[in-house]
Amino acid sequence: MSSSFLGVVRWAGVVLNPTPTALPGSGTLQNMANGLAGWGLILALVAVVLGAVTWALGSHSQNVHHAMNGRRAVLVAGGAALLIGAAPILINFFFQAGTGLH
Repeated sequence: MSSSFLGVVRWAGVVLNPTPTALPGSGTLQNMANGLAGWGLILALVAVVLGAVTWALGSHSQNVHHAMNGRRAVLVAGGAALLIGAAPILINFFFQAGTGLH
């Protein structure tokens, strides 16, 4: 890179201060995110119940394929619920890590 380009970058002084209330409709967007997270958790709950039933029936009938599919459904739904719950923490962590870069 040329030194003149680096000088322009240094003088740009770009800053970022995320403010959710700065744009119209921010409250609606927050409510939509909360609603989607709620729906995601409800769907994860349904997936855990269906997976557990499939797992139990597959184990009881000695059908290994159904038992494995039910077990996988329970684990994937549990992982989805974990990610939904941890999403704000993960986003904030990576944002803070990004602001610490120099």
